[in-house]
Amino acid sequence: MKSYHVNLGAGLAGLTVKEHDRPVPGPREVLVRVRASSLNYRELMILRGNYPLPIRPDVIPLSDGAGSVVVVGSDVTRVKVGDRVAGAIFPHWIDGPFGWEYAAQLGGSLDGMLTECAVLSEEALVHIPDHLSFEEAAALPCAAVTAWNALVGGQVLQAGDSVLTLGSGGVSLFALQFAKLFGARVIATTSSEEKAQRLKALGADSVINYRRTPDWHGAVRELTGGRGVDCVVEVGGAGTLEKSIKSIAASGQISLVGGLAKDASTIDIHVLRSNVFTLRYIAVGSRAQFIAMNRAISVSRLKPVIDRVFPFEDARAAYRYYEDGQSFGKVIISQS
Repeated sequence: MKSYHVNLGAGLAGLTVKEHDRPVPGPREVLVRVRASSLNYRELMILRGNYPLPIRPDVIPLSDGAGSVVVVGSDVTRVKVGDRVAGAIFPHWIDGPFGWEYAAQLGGSLDGMLTECAVLSEEALVHIPDHLSFEEAAALPCAAVTAWNALVGGQVLQAGDSVLTLGSGGVSLFALQFAKLFGARVIATTSSEEKAQRLKALGADSVINYRRTPDWHGAVRELTGGRGVDCVVEVGGAGTLEKSIKSIAASGQISLVGGLAKDASTIDIHVLRSNVFTLRYIAVGSRAQFIAMNRAISVSRLKPVIDRVFPFEDARAAYRYYEDGQSFGKVIISQS
């Protein structure tokens, strides 16, 4: 079998392919034939050397992947041969709040999913919705679970609430789709009219072009009658957090996913004191949240937004395309 390998800070030039024997699962472990995997911003952070969690040397990358169970080790009870599954990024985080004892992660301190076959703990596995292809299911573990946690992991979203999403990355698109499932009103920001139309087609009630309206928090206030939104799914970090604070309703919630902005700066303490709100930093989500999300996806027949699918042998090209930052939806690497 073949697998890709990377090292922290080695860049895309350090992405190599190795051929080795197919691994054998031990007790309570499962061998999964990986059929598809997907890219997230964390993968670029690993290549650039600025990912905050430990990365093992020569790790098999990608936290996200889906496939079928081909071999089960002894004492396995949660899955059987032939089951269609995905791996939870934090295999030891079953339920409840996150703790550092759960920080071991696929594609980081543990080998990930950019491989033909992966040995995973049975505790890491989640059955995928029947109506999704492997490519669609591979989009779920990081971005979708993060968006789900952002909306329901703290103050649970209610029908009639308003949600602000930023841009058209994977987390933001899933947050838009999930918010509409809850019956919420969604205001989205974006950089172009073309993307605005695509966001509206996904269900966004209002879209603000942040290039035309740099002070978009004022537009959010206008669209909500001065009240502000109940929830912000914040993916820009310090680069946009001040405007998100100015957009949130009193006692609303900002779910901070990450600091993606290249020009991120410090936060003005006076802005922090200007509103009454809850700020949560999101570390993806637990296996229980993954399972709950999949139930909602199955009932609603929701489909992830896929931008482009690359074959396994063109994984390097998939990385380059994703790094360019022009994708709308998930970038998938397929072995089907």
